[in-house]
Amino acid sequence: MADLETTKRTRAARTLTAGQRLLIRRLTERAAAWVRAGRRDDLEGVAAILGCALRLVLLGAGAYGMWWLVRRWPTLLWAAVPLWCWAAIRAIPDEDEEEDSDPTQSTEAQREQLHALVRNLIGDRPGVHLSTLLGHLQKHGQGEGWEVADLRARLPRLGIPVRRSVKVARRVAYGVHRDDLPKPSPAEGEQQAA
Repeated sequence: MADLETTKRTRAARTLTAGQRLLIRRLTERAAAWVRAGRRDDLEGVAAILGCALRLVLLGAGAYGMWWLVRRWPTLLWAAVPLWCWAAIRAIPDEDEEEDSDPTQSTEAQREQLHALVRNLIGDRPGVHLSTLLGHLQKHGQGEGWEVADLRARLPRLGIPVRRSVKVARRVAYGVHRDDLPKPSPAEGEQQAA
């Protein structure tokens, strides 16, 4: 019974941690986009980036103001922490949303394409690290904002097993080992031959 309770607590802590990562990433991306929007294309040199510099100063002043308020009145944390946790949990997409926004939806054709991509990235090596696979996906416009942990969670649902330690080029990390991949389907074999 104690193990079940620990598992529930661990799962809740992981959910909260994942939500916080997503929330921080979104807030950072929005702040960066807002700062970049301050650039003026009709000007050149330093004058063109003054808007960016001003927005960056405003963000810094806002962060300092928040820090000062919390230092001055620490009881504000009683309201801020639950709000932050609520926002972090809301940042996690629903399963339905996640399936709709996932570029590697689990249709059979896309699953086979993903298997073929992993096989191509492995080549003649024993496996491929998830960081390499993620870099390849992002280079081709997929998996924007993902981290290795996101890919590690998605791949098993798509029929690609992930190992904790795959050694490639004298480096060990999470990855997909050649021996764990299922045999290619006849349709996939035809795609590779063409």
